[in-house]
Amino acid sequence: MQQGREEEEEELEGEKEADGGPERALEKSPFQLTPGDVYDISSVMGRDLLQLSAGPQVPAALARLQFRIVRVLEMLEALVSESSLAEEQLRMERDGLRREVEALRGEGSRGSAQQLSLGPDKMVIDLTDPNRPRFTLQELRDVLQERNQLKAQLLVVQEELQCYKSGIISQRRDQTEEREKEGSGSSPGISKDSEEKTIIKRL
Repeated sequence: MQQGREEEEEELEGEKEADGGPERALEKSPFQLTPGDVYDISSVMGRDLLQLSAGPQVPAALARLQFRIVRVLEMLEALVSESSLAEEQLRMERDGLRREVEALRGEGSRGSAQQLSLGPDKMVIDLTDPNRPRFTLQELRDVLQERNQLKAQLLVVQEELQCYKSGIISQRRDQTEEREKEGSGSSPGISKDSEEKTIIKRL
């Protein structure tokens, strides 16, 4: 039976030399450990416990096991201290974010209270904003209405100009002047009426 165990130990020693073995996991940094490394460490410690119960080399196996247990405890201590530091940092960051949120909520409630006190016809404008509105809606409506009136007047003037160019208005004037002359010879009251009519037509 001891020969079988010795053969198993020799096979395990050969495997250790081939790929670094499970003992390699004990040499790693605690922050580089993988779940496979944890299983390797437990198998090494289990094997050492078996050697303690079975063999004549109890003092050497006990020393190896003690060293490995101390190493595992050091790894656990490093992991626990690192996780507690990370937890403390996260807690501090969370508290800072909570304070920021509360401050922003407080500013928001103060800002909304100020906005409510402005009234329904008021709005807040940032004077440094280059895209801010510079005119009220009523001012814009007035400008558009004035523009439309000016366009209408321009169209009337253009039509009159076109009539002058075509000679229609000059012919009408000549005809009205001839009528006035004829009318002035017959009765002076009628000529005054016709002059008033021509003046009104011109306007």
